[in-house]
Amino acid sequence: MSIQTLHKATLIGLTGDKEQVLDRLQGLGLMHIIPLRDDPAFDIEAGCTQGVAPDALQQAIRYLLSCPQKRRQVTAERHFRLPDVVAEVLDNRKQHLQLSERLDFLCKRIRDLEPWGNFELPGDERLLGYRLWFYLVPNYRMHELKHTELPWSLVHRDNRHAYVAVMAKDEPRTNQMPVARTHTGSVPLNQLKRELEDLEIEIEALKAEREAHTRWLYLLQRSMAGSEDMAERERVSRQTLDDDKIFALQGWLPAARADELQAFADAEGLVLLLEAVADDELPPTLLDNPAQLAGGEEVVRFYQMPGYRAWDPSRVVFFSFAAFFALILSDAGYALLLGLVLLFYWNRMGRSETGCRLRVLGATLALFSAGWGVLVGSYFGAPPPGPLAVLKLVDMNDFDSMMRISVVMGASHLILANLITAWRARHRLTALAPLGWTLVIVAGLSAWLRQQLGLEWGLLGLGLLMILLFSSERPMQGASSIAWRLVDGLLALTGVSKMFGDVLSYLRLFALGLASASLAVTFNQLATDVAAAVPGIGLFFEVLILLAGHLLNFVLAVVSGVIHGLRLNLIEFYNWSLADEGYAFQPFTKREVDPWIT
Repeated sequence: MSIQTLHKATLIGLTGDKEQVLDRLQGLGLMHIIPLRDDPAFDIEAGCTQGVAPDALQQAIRYLLSCPQKRRQVTAERHFRLPDVVAEVLDNRKQHLQLSERLDFLCKRIRDLEPWGNFELPGDERLLGYRLWFYLVPNYRMHELKHTELPWSLVHRDNRHAYVAVMAKDEPRTNQMPVARTHTGSVPLNQLKRELEDLEIEIEALKAEREAHTRWLYLLQRSMAGSEDMAERERVSRQTLDDDKIFALQGWLPAARADELQAFADAEGLVLLLEAVADDELPPTLLDNPAQLAGGEEVVRFYQMPGYRAWDPSRVVFFSFAAFFALILSDAGYALLLGLVLLFYWNRMGRSETGCRLRVLGATLALFSAGWGVLVGSYFGAPPPGPLAVLKLVDMNDFDSMMRISVVMGASHLILANLITAWRARHRLTALAPLGWTLVIVAGLSAWLRQQLGLEWGLLGLGLLMILLFSSERPMQGASSIAWRLVDGLLALTGVSKMFGDVLSYLRLFALGLASASLAVTFNQLATDVAAAVPGIGLFFEVLILLAGHLLNFVLAVVSGVIHGLRLNLIEFYNWSLADEGYAFQPFTKREVDPWIT
């Protein structure tokens, strides 16, 4: 069981030392705080850091983090003034946004004006009161201009439009021209290009200034972390019980770290009271898995945190997800490609604890997929080369065998779920109900594999009887309670159809694996046919089809493997093994900042 045992810890100290105690306790990161009084009006984001609002600081950090190139980080504060740096970064951001909008406008205006050429509009006096009006007329409507009495001239023509200039004192009426007029503006094209060049120089200078400011990222993030830590301490301070002389702070503590808290209490002159979890209390859940298997913990935390008195499915999910993903991918070449992608992001993922866990999970997925891909003999949809041909033990096109593998895996997964449930309830009669479900699954699986019923009738009957008699948790107190227990058992038996559907749900492993393999073979055949049909240039199309086709199939296979591999664990498996939902252990701790930002 990898759910850590918790104790309720109560710390009592002098009110005058409260601020110092909270600061040092936050540095330990041991306790999940239990509010002893509520303060709904408190806002953790309301505070400011050295006169800088948290929202402004976050905006400045996000802006600098998105900079493609970053400078070496400065860790000494002797040249760092937080308000000035934040103001300069936000001013740079504001100017960059304004100039970028102007740049987009100029680019579009220049693009629209280039067909008209470089011209400067004459004033009304130079044309004796006449003005120029411009129209972008589709080529197929140019014949309509033959009927207009207005003087016009064709300035330019492309494969879609004719650029027409009309001379008139007033704007022509809608029935005089086939289309509405085009607004070209009064600024000449050469002037717009000069402004564009100046604008690009200004934006380049702003980018250089932004890159220079990235040297302060570490200090900005540390300031942000310090602001959040201070706000968190303020929130916890409002949740303690205080009077004029003493204060009391309470929280959940991992039992294995009780000695650390005791040493802290002795050093700070505090009174520490440790209590076991009471039956009516619902403490948070703190999972504890080895680093090699903690990727399953991340998946479990993302979907549903088990309750404190439940069990941790992280390790089961870790390996079963890898196995299901491998069956869906069903190609050693795709597994190699997945490994290369993971290798590319390996160092980047190693910058955080979550990333380290997920990259180990990703490596396991690639390893399981490569092993299964070798067994089915698929390498980017191609048959195995000579030395590897002897390792092909499974034929993806043998539908009967693949269906058996999928159903056996599904039945085994649900049998494991029920056995775990039975073990956890081993001191109660209700443990016999999941054992009954186990017998039902075994009987059904055996009958399907052997295509006949013999001993399976006895296993099936015994399993259904155990479900009927032991599914209820009502105490046996008289005839009425026995009758209600039978009613509960009958309701539990309605889950037979659900169990049947859940087992068959694992057929998606075979279906998705077959679809992935078939698409790979199809793209290979299509590329070969094109190369044979079009000599010379056909080789180029063959390579293009192979790259595009296998990339698309790889993405679809990976997405399917993740979605359906997790679905079978987090829906079908959870339904039969995990009912209690809890909440995560959130330690009262200080935030860490990585000074090496790249």
